[in-house]
Order: sequence, then C-alpha cells, then structure tokens
Amino acid sequence: MNLERIAFGFFIILTLSLNYAFVAGGLETPAHHNIWILTLTIIVNLVAIGLKLGDRSQTGALLLASGLVAGLLLITARVVWIVAESGGAGGPGPREMADIVSIATGALVANIVAAVILVGDTLLSRR
Repeated sequence: MNLERIAFGFFIILTLSLNYAFVAGGLETPAHHNIWILTLTIIVNLVAIGLKLGDRSQTGALLLASGLVAGLLLITARVVWIVAESGGAGGPGPREMADIVSIATGALVANIVAAVILVGDTLLSRR
C-alpha cells in the first residue's frame, strides 16, 4: 500500500463528506447549515489541494483543478456568510442562506468529480 495515496484519498473523501454534510438540509433554513462544518470543509479542502500539488500527471492536474474550483466556491460561500452576518440581522437570512448553500452545492459537484476521477484512476492503475 502507498501511504501517500491513502492520505490523499482520505482527504478527498473527507472533503466530499463534509461538503455534503453542510449542504444537506433545507435550502433556506439557516439552522440546517453549520458554519463550523463549512469552515472545516474549507480547511480539509486546502489540505487536499496541498497534497495534489506534487503530482505531475494528467490525472493529478484534473484533481488539482477540481480542488481549486471547490476551494474557490467554498471560500466564496464563507465570504457571503461573513457579509450576511455583518448586516446586523444576527446571521444570514433565508435569501443569503439559499445563496450560500447554492454556492456550496457547486463545490459539492467539483468534489464529486474529484472522487470519480480518483476512483477511475485507481481502477485503471496496474500493480
């Protein structure tokens, strides 16, 4: 077993799982979406991007691109949350929460693409 591939796969799957955990729930209901899960998803995604930087293969480039897309969207969702909190209403309202969850759903799609690429590459690799 390759410890590097295990760690990389772990962070890819953890990012996907955390992203799904944040997105799950009512679209416009702030109580269904935890800011700490979103923040943890961003951190884990950044770790996964860091692990992808050393790979020079075509698959590695696609994984890096999908990670960068997910990271950009997750950070954007967090910034929208910060801006909504600074509005003085005590947190994001239903409209802002719908925007945040929609942006995070785009990141979820990018994380699904990364997981599919990872599984496909694993299935095609020879021992």
